Amino acid sequence: MTELIINNNRFPVKGILFDKDGTLLNFIGLWGSWSESLYRHYSNQIAGNVNQGTIDHISDLWGTVHDSTGKITDYSRNGPLAMGSIGDLLAILTWQGYRLGLPWSESMRFARESKRLADEEMEHVRPAYPLPGAIDFIKQCCEQGLSLGIVTADETLDAVKHLEWMGIRQFFKVIIGNDLVEQGKPFPEMVDRACLELGLLPHQVALIGDTNSDMQMGNSAGVAVTIGHMSEGNPVLKEQWLKDANVVISTYSELRLEASIDEG
Repeated sequence: MTELIINNNRFPVKGILFDKDGTLLNFIGLWGSWSESLYRHYSNQIAGNVNQGTIDHISDLWGTVHDSTGKITDYSRNGPLAMGSIGDLLAILTWQGYRLGLPWSESMRFARESKRLADEEMEHVRPAYPLPGAIDFIKQCCEQGLSLGIVTADETLDAVKHLEWMGIRQFFKVIIGNDLVEQGKPFPEMVDRACLELGLLPHQVALIGDTNSDMQMGNSAGVAVTIGHMSEGNPVLKEQWLKDANVVISTYSELRLEASIDEG
C-alpha cells in the first residue's frame, strides 16, 4: 500500500484515477483550438443554408472566455465545454441551426460534419500538451506500484489518442470514456467501472479532476480522497469551482507518495 500525502494528510491508496482534460492535459491548448475550428466550420455551413439570422457566439453556447481578438483563453469549469460530452456540444450547436429554420436532422448533419473537419485539423496539429508536473507525478505513481486509470467525459478512442499524442498512454491500465457508461459525470458509474477493471474498490483509489462534477462523481463512488486540480484559470475562483473537493491543489508538486510501513 502507498500513502498519498497532501498537506500532511495521508491517504492509503492502491490506485489513482485521473480526469484527462484540464487535469493531465492543457485544456485550452487542445479544446480551445478544437472549439474554434468546429464553431467556424458550423457557422459557415449555417450561413450558406439559412435565409436570415446568425448563431449565438460560442462563449454563450459553451461557456468559453475570449480575448480582444476573439481567441479562446479560458473556460467556465461549470460550462458545457468543461463538463459536457461531445454529444452535448453537438446538440447545442444543432439547436442553433434548428432555431434558424433548419430541420433538426440537417442541422445535426452540419454539426457532425463540422466536428469531422475540426478533428482532422487537430490530427495535423496535435495540440495536446501535458500540464506541468503531470508526467513526473504519473511516473512516481508507477514506481510506487499504483494502478492508474482515466475517467473522462471525452469519447474513449479520442482519450486514447490524446494520451498517445502526449506519450503517456502506456501508464494507464484502464481508460473509461463517456461512451462506455450509461450515466456520465457526476454519477459514480465511471469510477465503479474503472475500479472493477483495475481489481480495486473505490475506497482504495484517489480521484484527481478539475471540475466539480469530477468531485461529485468521486464522492458518490466513495473514493479515498477527491483532489481538485486547479492550475489553469483564475485561482481566486478555485474553491467555488471545486466546492465538493476534499482537497484543492494548484500543482502536482503538492502531492507526495510514500510506501506505507503498515501494509495491512
